Amino acid sequence: MARKDLNVGLVGYGFMGRTHSNAFLQAPRFFDLPYRPVLKAVCARNADRVRSFAENWGYQSIETDWRTLVQRSDIDLIDIASPNDTHAEIAVAAAKAGKMVLCEKPLGRTAAEGKTMLDAVESARVPNMVWYNYRRVPALVLLKELLDQGIFGRIFHYRSQFLQDWTISQDLPQGGEGLWRLDASVSGSGVTGDLLAHNIDMALWLNGPITEVAAMTETFIKERKHSLTGKVQPVTIDDASAFLGRFKNGSMALFEATRYARGHKALFTLEINGERASARWDLHDLHRLEFFDHRDEGRLRGWKSIHISDGDHPYMKNWWVPGLQIGYEHTFIHQVADFLKATGESSRFSPDFRDGLAADYVTDTVLKSAASRKWETVPLA
Repeated sequence: MARKDLNVGLVGYGFMGRTHSNAFLQAPRFFDLPYRPVLKAVCARNADRVRSFAENWGYQSIETDWRTLVQRSDIDLIDIASPNDTHAEIAVAAAKAGKMVLCEKPLGRTAAEGKTMLDAVESARVPNMVWYNYRRVPALVLLKELLDQGIFGRIFHYRSQFLQDWTISQDLPQGGEGLWRLDASVSGSGVTGDLLAHNIDMALWLNGPITEVAAMTETFIKERKHSLTGKVQPVTIDDASAFLGRFKNGSMALFEATRYARGHKALFTLEINGERASARWDLHDLHRLEFFDHRDEGRLRGWKSIHISDGDHPYMKNWWVPGLQIGYEHTFIHQVADFLKATGESSRFSPDFRDGLAADYVTDTVLKSAASRKWETVPLA
């Protein structure tokens, strides 16, 4: 099909800026899309570094003020890959300027910020998306299909973890470039909004709304030097977060996220137990889905490991020959492809800002419950 150019303006040149840029470049090479993303401009405060980033990825121009980028008439889409404290202001301005708006997770530092962002894109009626990229892991898309087909029957349990260990050292400073996730004024929270948000969004997508939670959080190192001021200041983020919960469908939830699990760099796992079947998944082996079906013949009944690489598995016909696997970066490519297809068809894409706000409501409630030490009800998005 004839493709229409879609001029992309990226805000941010860090880790997420790289994954998004790669996705924009690769999506039209592997998927038949109505748009061809054009890397028109990238924006960041450091002119030398953003220029180097632009040259490496092929952006045609640079800006050092996102307000200028948002107002450019040659930009169709604003992609926000900058720290959390910038999300709301950029998204609202971009929506008012009539741009498509893509935003890294979490949507806002709080649900209140997320609500202003949702109101802005819905008022402007512009296509929007939140980068919850794990929804595009082929194994998890297959799991979603099996759940929607009713193969599991009634769901009893959902459990999920996200474990890291990179902040254990008490000598690690907080704040500033690269470490803003340790500064609550920028990030909004610690692992709850950073890691646990992924687990929560995945659960909402696979198993439906979470209605109430009972949570606890912990900050293991109470003071750190701030990299911008050089002063030792209290640490206001959560280093670890865990909660029990209930889903609207009656199933029970168990979630945990921490940056203090020595030996783990990015252990994202989930398991679902239903009356007829169970499944589990691990990011470290993301192309496999472990599946158990109680209806199998008794002599052969047991857990099976499904290697997600064949042409009839989600997305895989667009890639290599059966038996060859794909990786983390492909989830972003899939998300761009699906977003552009939905936009071309004027249909709703998910996860959009409404989905992002639903996750924000849960993370807010987790933090509220940890503070109150009581069960708390999750507001409806």
